[in-house]
Parts: sequence; C-alpha cells; structure tokens
Amino acid sequence: MGPTPSSANDRSERKKRNAKTTIQSLEHDTLCMIFTLLDFFDLVRCSAVCKYWNKIINKSKLLREFYTKQRQNSTDISNKSTRSETSLKTYLEELAMEHHRFSLQEGLINIDQWKGHSVGFNQCRMKMGLILTGKGDKVMRLWSLESYKCVEEYSVPDTVPLVDFDFDESKIVGLVGTRICIWRRNGKRSIFPSNEGTFVKGLCMRYNDPEAVVGCEDGTARLFDLYSRKCSRIIRMRAGPVTCLCLSDDQLILSGSSLGSITVSGISSDQQLATLRSRITIGGIKTLCYNACSHLVFAGSTSGYTSCWDLRTMRSLWETRVSPNVVYSVQHLRSDKSTLVVGGIDGVLRTLDQNTGQVLASCVMEGNASSTSQNTYGATEKRKGRRLSEDIPIDSIPKSARPPITCLAVGMKKVVTAHNGRHIRLWKFNS
Repeated sequence: MGPTPSSANDRSERKKRNAKTTIQSLEHDTLCMIFTLLDFFDLVRCSAVCKYWNKIINKSKLLREFYTKQRQNSTDISNKSTRSETSLKTYLEELAMEHHRFSLQEGLINIDQWKGHSVGFNQCRMKMGLILTGKGDKVMRLWSLESYKCVEEYSVPDTVPLVDFDFDESKIVGLVGTRICIWRRNGKRSIFPSNEGTFVKGLCMRYNDPEAVVGCEDGTARLFDLYSRKCSRIIRMRAGPVTCLCLSDDQLILSGSSLGSITVSGISSDQQLATLRSRITIGGIKTLCYNACSHLVFAGSTSGYTSCWDLRTMRSLWETRVSPNVVYSVQHLRSDKSTLVVGGIDGVLRTLDQNTGQVLASCVMEGNASSTSQNTYGATEKRKGRRLSEDIPIDSIPKSARPPITCLAVGMKKVVTAHNGRHIRLWKFNS
C-alpha cells in the first residue's frame, strides 16, 4: 500500500522546514526591502557578503542614493565639504578609513587570544582574512581570522633558523639561514640553491613580486629573482649592518641602521640616492614602514622614538617619543593615510596620527578573561582592552597586561600582535 496524499504532503512540508536556509534562498524583493532599512555603512558591508547581494544592491542603486544624500548635506561623518568631484568608490574608501580611524581612536576594544605555537614566536603578518605566525619553533602557521583555526602549516628545514617571512595569495616567502625559501600554498617547498643563495648573514627580508630583497650584516641588500632563483643584484647600502628594510612602489629600497639613519637606494640604478637623518638622537632604527598612498616613511627606534619622513622631499616631518624603550613594530592599513599603529617593549599598543605624530590612543589588555571557547590548539580567551589616560605611569600597569609587542599587523578595525610567547592576540576595535 503506497503513502496517502496527506502523509506525502506532511513529508514534503517537513523537508521544507528542515531545509537549510542559504543567502540565496531569500527573494529579491525581500532583500531589497531589508536593505532599504539599513544605514550607509551597514549597506556597504552587505554589498561585500556575496555576489548575489552585491548585484542586488548595485542594481537597486541604494548606495548611489545614499551617496547623493551625503553630498547634499553640508556636514557628514567627517565634517568635510561636499564631494562633487569624488567618485562613489573613492567616497566609500574614505568613509571606511574614517570608521577605521574612529574605531582605533575611540572604539570599544575586544581581544581574542589563543595558543598558536608550542614555544614562543615573535613575528606575525595579516592580509586577505588570514594571519601568518612563526619564528621560534620550526613551523609557520596560517590562521583563519573568522574561526581562529589553523588552515595550513609550513615546516622550516631543521638545520637552519627562520629569520623573516611574508606571504601572498599563492605562496610564503621566507629567509631561512642564508637562503630564500618559497612554500607554495599547495604544500610544495623550494629552497634556493646554495651557490646562488648564500651570503654572509641575512638580518631581514622583504619581497615584492618578482623580487625578494635581503638586508645583510655586511651592509648590502641582495636582490633575488623568485622565479629564476638567482641573485640578480647586490647593492651597497651602508658600512654597517642593514637592520630593517622596506620597499617602495617606485623601485626604491629603504634600509635602517643601528646608527639611526635610513639609506634610500634605487633598485635599477644600484646607487644610493639619499640618507634620511633624525633631527635629534633617536637611537638605532629597529623597524621601517612605507605608505605608498602618502609617500611617507615611518621608523621605530631603540630609544622609543617613532619618526616620519616625506620621501618626495627627503625631509623629516616629525619625531615623537612614544615609549621609554624599544619600538619593535610600526604598521598601518594599506590605504590609510591618517593612523599609524605602534608597539614595542613596554607592551602598550599605541595609535598615532600619521601627519603629526600625535598619540591618539594607548591601549593594554584587561587582566581577566570574560569567556573561553575551544579549538584544535586549545582555548580561545575573550578579554577586554582598556584605554590609558595620558598621565598614567606605564610602570603602574602590571606587565601581565602588557607583554612586549615584538610584531604587529593592521587590518580594518583590528590589529594582531605577537609577544614572544605562545599566544596570538587579536585586538578588535568596535565603533
């Protein structure tokens, strides 16, 4: 005896109720009605969720209507004059940067912390929704920003130390011992041959496809072609060791030294073009960062100074002593021309104004975890961050709340930090 019509209908109804609801299952008109209730920034976020939503929002011209209204107002979120000549895309980028700055400067701080390595690590990179950590044990780990799960691992050859590294969508490039090593995202590893990749001692590395640049103890910068795996050029940067490097988009190499100066050299000319010097004694240069949008160079020093030069004029713009101790890392969001994030041995995470050097915010972590959750590598602790007033003595804050920041990377309204310990710390700034 077959099923009755009523029982078949019941099963059909149950299937409909139990079916998983997806983004695409909502009807076009329903989504349009929901989108009209959102404010401008939430609408921009929704347009980035998936192609389906992006198509609906763009076709409905909701963003364009919001943009037109904003232009008609005499004041908007940033109190700027109307942007009659500004494209929608540019305006959206500016709006995002304004929210990013506001969040770093005044937003609530939530911190997620989880164990990333079995021993201490001191380097981290962040891009494309991923965090890469390493330098301590013999492994680099790639983490998802969404789930905090390790998505890939890359082992370092046993006989050599990992000195420096970076990554893109297809590969990880690292300086291991005295050689360049490439790990493909598909798992294959390639080490440059010793007759081409050996040098006295590499202290730092940066790469910009198709070349990697290694700063060496003998004062040279050595350029390697990532595809032919050959040393293509050796540039004499200075008399002493190259302690840190950064690369510009217009074929310039900037190198820091323990004497406090920055040398600017051309990749194609092999010649030293300029030397950037401090107006005061700032100690050795520990870290460098270049902003291609504003042509500004930022440096952190062993004496706690953060400094800025304009690469177009080769002149110093400002110098601010942000800490009594070493500044290990200075970074900014790629398209941000307003804020700079600084970390160092005192463990305070600071936000500076890129144009003036003014300290906009100083943050540390609160003591106790508010909650925990489990992943493959252990518990993820959720903590709160707090902002420090200008007059508070740093020594009065327990060191457990401010372990030294050895490296940091900046994302949209978030910062990831390494502390020479086993834990990864992600700071999320909510406006």
